Amino acid sequence: MRVTVTRPHAPRLTATLREKESVTPLELFFDLVFVLALTQCTALMAKEPTWEGLAKAMLILAVLWWSWGGYAWLTSLVDPEEGIVRIAMFGAMAAFLVAALCVPEAFDETALLFAVAYAGVRAAHIVLFAIGSRGDANLRASVTSLAVSTAIGVGLLVGASFADGLTQGAIWAVAILLDYGGPAFFGVEGWKMVPSHFAERFGLIVIIALGESIVAIGVGSDSEVNAGIVAGAVLGVVVCGALWWLYFDVVALVAERRLSKAAPGRERNSIGRDSYGYLHLPMVAGIVLLALGFKKTLGHVGEALEIVPATAMLGGTALYLVAHVAFRLRNVHRFSLQRLLCAIALVALIPAAVELPALATLGILAALLVVLIAYESVRFAELRDRMRHQVAEG
Repeated sequence: MRVTVTRPHAPRLTATLREKESVTPLELFFDLVFVLALTQCTALMAKEPTWEGLAKAMLILAVLWWSWGGYAWLTSLVDPEEGIVRIAMFGAMAAFLVAALCVPEAFDETALLFAVAYAGVRAAHIVLFAIGSRGDANLRASVTSLAVSTAIGVGLLVGASFADGLTQGAIWAVAILLDYGGPAFFGVEGWKMVPSHFAERFGLIVIIALGESIVAIGVGSDSEVNAGIVAGAVLGVVVCGALWWLYFDVVALVAERRLSKAAPGRERNSIGRDSYGYLHLPMVAGIVLLALGFKKTLGHVGEALEIVPATAMLGGTALYLVAHVAFRLRNVHRFSLQRLLCAIALVALIPAAVELPALATLGILAALLVVLIAYESVRFAELRDRMRHQVAEG
């Protein structure tokens, strides 16, 4: 009688290519660190509600967004829960967390620590991509070019930590432009992705940003709950719900379908770079700016907003809408005039917002977004229904 000896299963130590299309629990866990980064950017602006404070927060957000997006590309290629990738993801989370903690003083006392932590996040990303690109010459060439642009960007941020004022800000801006320009300069032909997973990752980060703005409503209310606070909270949820509707009702579904149907290689990767890597940044930035407006409104519902918070709330929402216009134009080559007009109207309301009670400004914002959604639902009812069903059937 032969006795079969079962050997214990040996864990995989190497990265394996992604097989599942859905987002994994580890990716969601990783995104929680980005939540802190968004919160810290809002906190920086709330602490320093000036044009300089807004500029600092947006520069930091741009840097952290590009690093987060890099991991979205990475985990669309390799399975983050297999082999050494799982351990490396936790290491990247730790570095990302340190960078997020440094955000409030990223241009001052913790500038060097922020740059070093950010370097750790990007280094882990490059190493994991190099592992995932083994046996694929085109992908390896793309990873090498990314490593070059990353090294330059990180080096500039380290150098910026020893500068201050406008010089420091200018170095940050150059670092961001060079880093973002890397894929455009070196090409995108060699990259790979799972379209449905990739689109889902970016959709989830929009939800996370909206969730952070909801948190800002609660944090902004530092007094006892009264009728004004309740009204402000309800209106804040209406605004966040409207932003969710504008993205997820049709636009995100159609964009995902367009990405999936694009030819693998240059066409698909160009859409991924432009529509998600580039154009989702102003969407998230707009939500972060809106969160500052929420925070200041709930703190003083009966008083008028100052010019910077008013611009953040109305201008941030306008930025979100303009990004939607560009997003739709890039994917389906259709121009959304009504969303552009709504964005223009919001910007035009900024002078009035510094005179009206903050609660009234929030109410006008909510009303405009509801009217926009109602108009689109009626005006494009047949097209909307057809596109949603085509997406579901496809």
